[in-house]
Amino acid sequence: MGFRRIAGWLGRPPETVRGWVRRFAARAEAVRRQFTVLLRAVAVDPVIPAPAGGAWADALAVIDAAVTAAVTRLGVFGVPSWVWVSAMSGGRLLAPGWPA
Repeated sequence: MGFRRIAGWLGRPPETVRGWVRRFAARAEAVRRQFTVLLRAVAVDPVIPAPAGGAWADALAVIDAAVTAAVTRLGVFGVPSWVWVSAMSGGRLLAPGWPA
């Protein structure tokens, strides 16, 4: 799925979405590491996802695992994943300078 299609789906300018995609791509490995730390902190018996086929896929897999662990541990169901990801990253997932 390209950034223009995502922009249309989200109702955001294509340039904004392209910036988000580029920023995530540039920090995918750092995001994977950060969410692996969070997964290990939240999960009772953490299962680190196997390599998923690239930096993007690996980062998204561990983000999903960390969200699932938080939901399971805290018993808070029905909250969208993006809310969990925002909370886990302090709202800075795509902000400059995160993760430190």
